[in-house]
Amino acid sequence: MEKLPSYKYIFNLSFPIMLGSAAQNLIALTDSLFLYHFSDVDFAAIGLVSVFYLTVNAIGFGFSKGGQIMIARRFGEQSYQLLGKTFRMLFFFEIVLAIIMFLFLWYGTPWLFSLIIQSSEVYDRCLEYLVHRSWGVFFAYAGLCMMALYMGISRSRFIILNTVVLAVVNIFLDYVLIFGYWGFPEWGIKGAGLASSSAEVVAVALFFIYALFDKKLKPMELWVWGQVQWNLLSTMLKTSFPIVIQYAVGVGSWFVFFLLIEKMGEEPLAITNLGRIVYLGLSIPCWGFASGVNTLVSNAIGRGQSGLVLPIIQRTAWFSFLFTLAISIPVVILPQYLLYPLFGRADMALFVAAQPVFYVILLILMTFSVASIYFNGLSGTGATLFALKMQSFTAIFYVGILFLAILFWGISLPWAWSLEILYWVLIFVFSFYYLRTEKWKSVVI
Repeated sequence: MEKLPSYKYIFNLSFPIMLGSAAQNLIALTDSLFLYHFSDVDFAAIGLVSVFYLTVNAIGFGFSKGGQIMIARRFGEQSYQLLGKTFRMLFFFEIVLAIIMFLFLWYGTPWLFSLIIQSSEVYDRCLEYLVHRSWGVFFAYAGLCMMALYMGISRSRFIILNTVVLAVVNIFLDYVLIFGYWGFPEWGIKGAGLASSSAEVVAVALFFIYALFDKKLKPMELWVWGQVQWNLLSTMLKTSFPIVIQYAVGVGSWFVFFLLIEKMGEEPLAITNLGRIVYLGLSIPCWGFASGVNTLVSNAIGRGQSGLVLPIIQRTAWFSFLFTLAISIPVVILPQYLLYPLFGRADMALFVAAQPVFYVILLILMTFSVASIYFNGLSGTGATLFALKMQSFTAIFYVGILFLAILFWGISLPWAWSLEILYWVLIFVFSFYYLRTEKWKSVVI
């Protein structure tokens, strides 16, 4: 008998993933908050470079999501040794990928940023950040592997503790290294990069220690290394690569958005950076539910319960919408009261100027909270190639309209933000249509 997961089960699975999936967002938020109080130039730079680094992280995250889907499928089939092999191949590939990304961050970004950033001060600050942030990619990607494992086997509670440790360490080191307390130099944005990388080292070390003593993982033989399973690695890459491009395209379009806003001037860029912080914070529940639905859908298919796929997605989407709306309305309507403890300055002019953008963010979150669930539910079926085609088309259309609207039509900042609503509406329509056709039932992973 097919049994639909309860709202309580969906929440218990998704809540830890909310935090774990948002780890990089939490780091970006923390860095931005401290630099907001340190320097306007550093604050403008972190808005740009942190979105760029999120794109780098999205590449590793995309591969881990593919691994998570395969781990969840093997877990649903109770094929534990194959699950262990899948994890080992995921870990092997992520480390190789981390080496490539590290070299790119060191040697490629100075040239790339010189082409796309107009302000010399912002350019210098961005590189200062990346010098110390780049080596954290090894630990970030290793942590993504561990998260994929625990998400895939529906045992995500430890992710809460791990993410709390990550956040606390990052906050403490940001405070010390950015402002130069306790005898440390006043490093500003450079200190933020060092603090974030150090926090990732602590978090991933804690994850590995926990996994080594986790008795429930023993049947999976996670650390029994042998020859590289090229056939398994090939299947994983086939599943993961479209997801990687999806995330790179999705986050990359944000990076393009910031580059275009920079052309509008310093104040629009500052407002957009403030809006990004609010948006990232309020979208954390959506990312958690989206990752949770990946596991729920793939597990259901692994158990032979394909009939539950669309009801699971619908129930999760409804839950995501209501949860996101409940936490977003107070923040968006009353930012000067709820956000002041974080951003408090004597001059709150930036908040006044950003208020129209906050209203638009609420509308974006309403569409995003539903569309992202359907999109990730679609990926959970294994139909990642169709998801890639769909998102690529949508992203190209979105960036094209954005380019014309900002550089040629001269639209206002709130209207520029509102174009993302169109993006998520199209994502929802395409995802819903494909799920209803049930073509995903023929996909094998």
